[in-house]
Amino acid sequence: MPIVDELEIPAVFFVNSSNLSEKKVSTVHKIHLLRSILSSDEFCKQLFTSNAVEVSVLDSNRAKNIYQYDDEKSAILKYVLNFKMNYKAQESVINKIFVQYFEEDDVLENLYMSKESLTALAHRGFLGSHSHHHYPLGLLPLETIKFEIQSSKTILEEITNTKIELIAYPFGTKEACTADVAEIAKNEGFKFGFTTTRGNNLGLENPLLLNRFDCNDMLGGKHYKE
Repeated sequence: MPIVDELEIPAVFFVNSSNLSEKKVSTVHKIHLLRSILSSDEFCKQLFTSNAVEVSVLDSNRAKNIYQYDDEKSAILKYVLNFKMNYKAQESVINKIFVQYFEEDDVLENLYMSKESLTALAHRGFLGSHSHHHYPLGLLPLETIKFEIQSSKTILEEITNTKIELIAYPFGTKEACTADVAEIAKNEGFKFGFTTTRGNNLGLENPLLLNRFDCNDMLGGKHYKE
């Protein structure tokens, strides 16, 4: 926050609520931590050994299109994890690999913000929801989507005693951000929802399905081209 304050940069931090309520490290964060110590090639070997997954040419091309800033192996790894495995299978496989390298209690204590930090952010209007867990919402049954969105809003509002009206959808792709997802978010009281579709927002056709730009594409970003 000192850097954000010094540069007078408006910001929103989108968080999952399950880390607080369930005292567990999110599967997506386990993946990030594993990728920090394992090469994409080694990660793929362990993943494919534990789970039978076939990657077609179409899958490979789609992976490279979605994850434009990653090398091919990393893009395929992310695509398999996010779109080729259901979340229950993913959780099971990733946890088996994770416990070989990390102690979950230590990670839980050091990785996430405290209730006090979340409250401080919320009272400045800097806090938003990233759903309860970190699942691709559009691929889930409607009741599960509602649970993921509703639970996050309720938990964060109870912790911070503020209204939480912004949501950034996990993964943010077309598959993850369907019309049903946006409608449920609206019905639960969210005013704005952010996808990962690159682009401006002209006319605010649906404020619950907003485009945005990747920070890496912006001026000063590592992939910015004049």
